[in-house]
Amino acid sequence: MRRSRLVAYLSAALLGVAATLTGVTGAHATEAAATGYVALGDSYSSGLGAGSYISSSGDCKRSTKAYPQLWAAANAPSSFHFTACAGARTDDVRNNQLAPLGTGTGLVSISVGGNDAGFGDVMTTCVTQSDSTCISRINTARAYVDSTLPGKLDAVYSAIRAKAPSAHVVVLGYPRFYKLGATCLGLSEAKRSAINQASDHLNAAIEKRAMDHGFTFGDVRSTFTGHEICSGSSWLHSVNWLNISESYHPTASGHSGGYLPVFRSAA
Repeated sequence: MRRSRLVAYLSAALLGVAATLTGVTGAHATEAAATGYVALGDSYSSGLGAGSYISSSGDCKRSTKAYPQLWAAANAPSSFHFTACAGARTDDVRNNQLAPLGTGTGLVSISVGGNDAGFGDVMTTCVTQSDSTCISRINTARAYVDSTLPGKLDAVYSAIRAKAPSAHVVVLGYPRFYKLGATCLGLSEAKRSAINQASDHLNAAIEKRAMDHGFTFGDVRSTFTGHEICSGSSWLHSVNWLNISESYHPTASGHSGGYLPVFRSAA
């Protein structure tokens, strides 16, 4: 009787160990399978301004010199989907870019929020209007960043996590645009300073929401330091009246020297 109970106990224990090992093995198999990379976001991820655009991307202006393409070429993920699109806002990402995400997605990159806050209109206003009008428009954008953008970011970040539960998500910020205290034609020092402060304000809001979702924030301001507009070695396009859409976007050097190192470290 005692022997039979001992056999039954040992059998149950072995089954328990087997079940545990199977669960662990299954978890590692799922984790190992989640090695695909999906690049989401706006023009700062698509590569507008870097040139060498992929013809099939159309107005999304996805560039072979954009940091997602550079990282994928160097690291050969099991799959790579590049859905970032110039002009995208948070709702555009949520509605149009998330289809490739799944359980096999191990890495996601995204930059978004600038268009929601009216970045393009801010820059147009500051280039063409007075200091006071520029700063007033910036203050309107800052108010939007405080009141509305956090909820927009929450919606897209939650959607990413729901579709790609195993993914490591890297949220990339935006550079400061101008070197201050330098002789520079164009915008006044007051405008340049206000634009830089607005970029910092936007980055702080994006970082807060990213961290609250357990995502990694990639701060590119340090890598762009010394390469702002007016620096003499700019990795950002200044206003370009012949190709206005590329204005204030990173060049190919901005992607390879500014965004890629930050993303590589965070990924």
